[in-house]
Amino acid sequence: MKKCFALLAMTVFFGSMNVFAQIRDIPKAVEETFANQYKGASDIEFKDLLTKVDVHFNQDGESMIASYTNKGIWKETIKEWSFVKLPEEVKSGFEKSKYADREVEDVSILYLPGGGEQYRLKAKKNDVEKKYLFFNPKGRLLRESVTL
Repeated sequence: MKKCFALLAMTVFFGSMNVFAQIRDIPKAVEETFANQYKGASDIEFKDLLTKVDVHFNQDGESMIASYTNKGIWKETIKEWSFVKLPEEVKSGFEKSKYADREVEDVSILYLPGGGEQYRLKAKKNDVEKKYLFFNPKGRLLRESVTL
């Protein structure tokens, strides 16, 4: 009986998580900032993550995600990319780095406030050890972070 009650309680709890995920309206400041910043966007989907809002959209045939604070301040935009489309400087920077022997699984361009641009490469050594590598447009490795 206790097991049945515990199972029922867990089912109700986890089943209601989706309901709480979008518990509030998207802040108007985010909607306005996004509309002004990306006028030609299509397939727009706002995702409220409580501490920030991500906006998934397409622009000029490219899939992108823009992140904003709850007050509508733009933090970054990520555009899906490919290794073959990277500038030669970035490719060369990766090939000269200590991670050159790793397989590149994913490539993105990060557009940052103030006109900054970074290239994020997800480099995989094995199924467990994966890192994000961040390069500037000149191919310099700026930072790295562990990822899943």
